[in-house]
Amino acid sequence: MKKLVLILCFALAASARVIETQEHALASVGKNLTRQTFFLTKEQAAAAGAESQLVIRYKSADGVYAYFDTHRVRTEPETVMIVVDANGAISRVDILSFNEPTDYFPKRRWLDQFLGHKLDNELSLKGAIRPISGASLTGAAIVNASRKILAIHRVLPK
Repeated sequence: MKKLVLILCFALAASARVIETQEHALASVGKNLTRQTFFLTKEQAAAAGAESQLVIRYKSADGVYAYFDTHRVRTEPETVMIVVDANGAISRVDILSFNEPTDYFPKRRWLDQFLGHKLDNELSLKGAIRPISGASLTGAAIVNASRKILAIHRVLPK
């Protein structure tokens, strides 16, 4: 019986990688979101540092935009939702999935450092964002994703 419980615990821990679904995250942004699809020019994609020319974002009636970004942290992927307010500043960063060890998972107060930041030199680990002790790759990945999303947001029509 102990072996069965131990195996079940390991199985649950191994599959517990999705923290929040996109649908649930979007519902927390607002109601009546409009999905928008854009195809960046090669110049826009290069300027924004985007790997893909396809951009999907969700717009609320009050001018709030939600973007999703999936990227590699160390060896495993992570998906974040970055919400940009009507002034072009980050109003929220949520981690939806995280496949790295939980030791590298950032706390909410670390993520809250991003709030109110626009695309400038302060949005960096050498600027206003404090590094995460023992999880520097996680911090760099989220900073890079935030900068990329704000750069993409800047080139898209409002």
